[in-house]
Amino acid sequence: MSPPCQSVGSLAVEDAVTRRRTMPRVRRPLATALGTALAVPLLAAAPAAASQGGAQGQVTVTALRFTVTVGGRTCAVDADLYRPAGVDKAHPAPSVLTTNGFGGSKSDGTTGATGKAFATRGYVALAYSGLGFGKSGCLISLDDPGIDGRAASRLIDFLAGTRAADDGTRIDFVTKDRPGDPRVGMIGGSYGGAIQMATAAVDHRVDALVPMITWNDLTYALDPNNAADRKVPGAFKWQWTNGFYLIGESQPITLPNLDPSRWGSLGCAHFVPGVCDTFGLLNSGSYPAAATAAMQRYARSVSPVGYLDRIEAPTLLIQGQTDTLFNLNEATATYNALKDRGTTTKMIWQSWGHSGGQVPGELNMSQGNLETSYTGQRILAWFDRYLRKQKNTDTGPALAYYRDWQRGYGAAPKVPPLTQTVYLSGDGKLVDDRAKVARGSRTYTNRLVPTSHSESSLADAIGLPDPAPYDTAGTYLGWDTDRLKAPVDVVGSAKATLKVSSPAAERVQNSGNAADKLVLFAKLYDVAPDGTKTLVRRLIAPVRVPDVTKPFTVALPGIAHRYEAGHRIEFVVAASDDSYLGNKGIKPVTVVSAPGDPGTLQLPVVRGKLN
Repeated sequence: MSPPCQSVGSLAVEDAVTRRRTMPRVRRPLATALGTALAVPLLAAAPAAASQGGAQGQVTVTALRFTVTVGGRTCAVDADLYRPAGVDKAHPAPSVLTTNGFGGSKSDGTTGATGKAFATRGYVALAYSGLGFGKSGCLISLDDPGIDGRAASRLIDFLAGTRAADDGTRIDFVTKDRPGDPRVGMIGGSYGGAIQMATAAVDHRVDALVPMITWNDLTYALDPNNAADRKVPGAFKWQWTNGFYLIGESQPITLPNLDPSRWGSLGCAHFVPGVCDTFGLLNSGSYPAAATAAMQRYARSVSPVGYLDRIEAPTLLIQGQTDTLFNLNEATATYNALKDRGTTTKMIWQSWGHSGGQVPGELNMSQGNLETSYTGQRILAWFDRYLRKQKNTDTGPALAYYRDWQRGYGAAPKVPPLTQTVYLSGDGKLVDDRAKVARGSRTYTNRLVPTSHSESSLADAIGLPDPAPYDTAGTYLGWDTDRLKAPVDVVGSAKATLKVSSPAAERVQNSGNAADKLVLFAKLYDVAPDGTKTLVRRLIAPVRVPDVTKPFTVALPGIAHRYEAGHRIEFVVAASDDSYLGNKGIKPVTVVSAPGDPGTLQLPVVRGKLN
């Protein structure tokens, strides 16, 4: 495949938000900055030395190498073993397996700090560089269970004592449930989150998972369509996706002793062919039916959505509210699927994600604050319950969510349902009764360039500011409530039901290329009494309308947000967003409102009342 056609200067990777839209050319220093930024914001600690002390004791670190054969290739896996003092055959301990976020390695600080953190708390930890990163070989395959999952399973064999490292090292000090079955949990963020589910799907020896800020379905994450019909492709998230391409292709290939199995095809040297083909199709701006179906099948096959029915390990999902890459809907979809399967699972919506949002007191491995942060306490309890088998350990509520208006967590027995409905009136108001809907119609028109801005993915990584979100007059429609009489807390994913008219879109929507279908972007603003508008967490819902002649529903990204008294809730539908590829051609859109058939907005309100 050819490199992406969009230039990349805006991709936020795991602990920094980037804010720049475009750059005519990416230079090596930028690629280096993006790769460095890719460590999940759990930490910023130095790589492990040969022997380290921790709050609970001394830790010995041993560098190891494992040769594995997966996906038709033989390659090396670079790892560090963290052994707590006093742990031996007579005094075994449970183990924790962890790996890096995209672009990181076992030595990136994040991964090593995680290994050390759990070793100082008495766990045997094995931290490794994921395939294609650091000094580990093979191509990047996006946490494919048949490749990355199988490679991780070989490391579990080592923890079980049934295989040796390449230098002959064997261990016999990990707690076992039975011969060949070590007590092992996994933890990590983003790319290091999905690998946990990929591993648990192919190796049921895994006893506990803590996936953080990761994806459920890459077709939704990279090419999201928030309409109910997910067979129709979405709007290409070009900044994020091309940023990952850049980071993958900037991995070093000339370091001494680097595994030659990291070479792929010319033009896409570090990825497996399925990933290269996916990048190529998305950047083409075209969605022919056969190629699109193949792309979606591949992307879902390497996504948890494709194999969650094989996961048995108890799973604590942790997702970030400030995350334009993998939003709360991703974790919620995984949570619901695991619950339906009968797998033990709970979920935390923390403040920070790929787009920032870190607040004082939240989990930060570089501070070693597992015991003093809410999320850290929940993780320790999860591993106490399922790795140390302390059956009376309280693992917390089914759902916990960070409330920035109270600087603490709320709890719920389940994901909050849609509880209150407002109607889209022809005069631009959101009203609480159909009888209040004013008859009328309003129209917006897209332009051939983006006219709305939500966020730029990676501006912080290259030291550039991100403009405040905006919409250009004439290219969007908005509906708002009256000023709220009391605070309203919205927790979860809102849903809009819309019907629009667009003859220009109707004429081409059955062309055989889904790229001709109408694209729009839905979002929620918080409007202060002085008129200042805040796009909640900078989140938007791209939609490629399946059939413009029929009503359609839009699932907005999940939020946990308080609208204060005196503020207004504004629902906006915009023609474009500069973080995404949008409409082909000019497609004016009209929304008609009538008391008998208005559009609706349903909100998961847990406190307060609209209007």
